[in-house]
Amino acid sequence: MTEQTVTIPTVRALRRRWKPHKERLFAYGGEQPTSIRFHRACSWIDRAEKNTDREDHDVDLISLWIAFNSLYGQWDEERREPRPDRESWRAFVDSILQLDESGYVSEALVEHKRLVMTLMEDEYLSSFFWQEPCAKRAGQSRKAKHNAQSWYIEKRWVMVLDQLLDRIYLMRCQLVHGAATYGGKLNRTSLKRCVWMMQRLLPVFLMVWIDHGADEDWGPMCYPPLAPPEPHASRSGFRPGIPR
Repeated sequence: MTEQTVTIPTVRALRRRWKPHKERLFAYGGEQPTSIRFHRACSWIDRAEKNTDREDHDVDLISLWIAFNSLYGQWDEERREPRPDRESWRAFVDSILQLDESGYVSEALVEHKRLVMTLMEDEYLSSFFWQEPCAKRAGQSRKAKHNAQSWYIEKRWVMVLDQLLDRIYLMRCQLVHGAATYGGKLNRTSLKRCVWMMQRLLPVFLMVWIDHGADEDWGPMCYPPLAPPEPHASRSGFRPGIPR
């Protein structure tokens, strides 16, 4: 597929572009949640970039989704737990599209339309298909491609991203919840395409974050970095802390 040859901004380039905002935010009030989210996301994208095994798409997708989760994750202050993924990423995508004055996201979706459509018609990425796998449902699940074609014409990018991410999330759940064999032979093409799409979406989201979202309130962050407790707090001398 031709999308594989498209140049993707590296983590190093994204960090360099973010650095002025990072320094400004730190001077304003120390370590800021916006900078921490960016730092966490880049650390996982970097992990995927440094994966020397080009066929290890399982680790790639998990790493890239964790990076995405670092950006969209929201803490429910009443329930004292993370909010549901879909609720959180939909709010995040809405914000990104509203902030995207440069049109980074829409340009990326248009540029990689062929890949998007391929993912949309893949029955193995359809939750509807998996409710009762059969030829009839496989055919019905491919109708998402026709919907997506209409959304492209109408420039309804929220709908395109919502359905696209929902399909990639299904593949992510198969891996994380033990519903797939590591390095297995089944559905590898679907997995590769999910990785390729995330490799293109995440840098675009971060470009919007850098150029238009540095001063946005991205909501309560899950598990912020905490200073370790005083030594006397543990008889064993162990000083637990939550990593950045």
